[in-house]
Amino acid sequence: MTSFKPARNHESLGDVFFDRVAPADFPQTILRHRDQRWAQRMGLADLTDAQWLSHFGRFEPLPGSLPQPLALRYHGHQFRSYNPDLGDGRGFLFAQGHDLADGRLMDFGTKGSGKTPWSRGGDGRLTLKGGVREVLATEMLESLGVYTSKSFSLIETGEALYRGDEPSPTRSSVLVRLSHSHIRIGTFQRLAYLEDSESLAQLLDYAIANYYPDLAAAADKPAAFLGAVVANVARLGAQWIAAGFVHGVLNTDNINITGESFDYGPWRFLPVYDPDFTAAYFDETGLYSFGRQPDTLAWNLTRLAESLLPLSSIEALEPVLNTVWPSFRAELPRQILRRLGLRPGDIERDGAFVTALFGFLSASKAPYEQFFFDWRGGRLSAERAARSPSAQFYASESFRPIADALEGYQAADDVNLDHRYFGRQQPRTMLIEEMEAIWAPIAESDDWGLFQSTLSEIAEMRDAYRIEP
Repeated sequence: MTSFKPARNHESLGDVFFDRVAPADFPQTILRHRDQRWAQRMGLADLTDAQWLSHFGRFEPLPGSLPQPLALRYHGHQFRSYNPDLGDGRGFLFAQGHDLADGRLMDFGTKGSGKTPWSRGGDGRLTLKGGVREVLATEMLESLGVYTSKSFSLIETGEALYRGDEPSPTRSSVLVRLSHSHIRIGTFQRLAYLEDSESLAQLLDYAIANYYPDLAAAADKPAAFLGAVVANVARLGAQWIAAGFVHGVLNTDNINITGESFDYGPWRFLPVYDPDFTAAYFDETGLYSFGRQPDTLAWNLTRLAESLLPLSSIEALEPVLNTVWPSFRAELPRQILRRLGLRPGDIERDGAFVTALFGFLSASKAPYEQFFFDWRGGRLSAERAARSPSAQFYASESFRPIADALEGYQAADDVNLDHRYFGRQQPRTMLIEEMEAIWAPIAESDDWGLFQSTLSEIAEMRDAYRIEP
């Protein structure tokens, strides 16, 4: 651990922002996943498995970092109903450190680490299946170029949990996620709700100092901060659309200030383009459906702007908030073309291409991820696409405008079509039935072979798309 650069910055905010808590004492700690790539980047790659279990299963403090876990306080809108009784109910901020590659402050946050003052009657635990699902979500999203938290560690904990939405008793786990920040829109909402302008100003200063230092000299810091968050969240929304991903629970406490996707519960990937596709069985109105995710992010950013009003003014914040949709409309073509390995061109032409593309995908019901896989590099992949299981869709008259448009784009420098991944007939996907198939042998016979081989496949995909840690 000689290269680990610890931090305990969050402590400087003071006790009004968190509760000091103790982790659960688990009957067992069985290591199921460790992200060695990100361990290397955080200076923790040389930990033995025993040391890993001590730190990320028993939560022995990392030297120089937080001496005791902090359960963070926040509020939030859940399905657009305000809830002032939130906070870290089954997780905490365990440690902070610096990314050795770029010096950023990073958080080690937990899920399933025991009860806190904010557990609201829950047991503070995480099912093993829930942990496996989060590992698969983050690995897939990172490989598809989505800015996401990392599932740093998953440890099985030896408890039998009872849940209403899966067979019980079921196995338990504790997850450690690595994120650029765990400060949420709901963190700001809480202080505005409490009319604690002094702490609100303190939080803003902390956020700028640690996550947006370029804004330190801004004339109106709240407006500048809002603008930076808007840009990053708009980019995230575009990345989700390009990846065909549905988060499922886009409450304001699940959107953080760095625009980093995190906290995966009932997530799904699209089989085919469908704006009404939902991930959560309890999302009965489709509020958080695939096509409504950008609108939801805009709604959540409006709540952030409202929370900053005590520190600024409507006149200063409203014009910034009005950049949400222009930012998203500019970002979406960039993200679609990035997935296709094509160089962006004129913004109007790129926007028209994306509109036409979604029209084709909607009408044809061609498999979503297969399309992006088949047409990586545009015209360079025409022969490859002709051998695809989806070739019949590309032979149709409705595809001709897309084919003509692809002719006008140049391949990006990182198209990497010689990679063996693009020699496959079908891409690695993570549809719900595939996720369930990975879980089945774990549940039935403690067989982790398919889980491990899937992670290897995802790693190959990540390499093909040249996604760096």
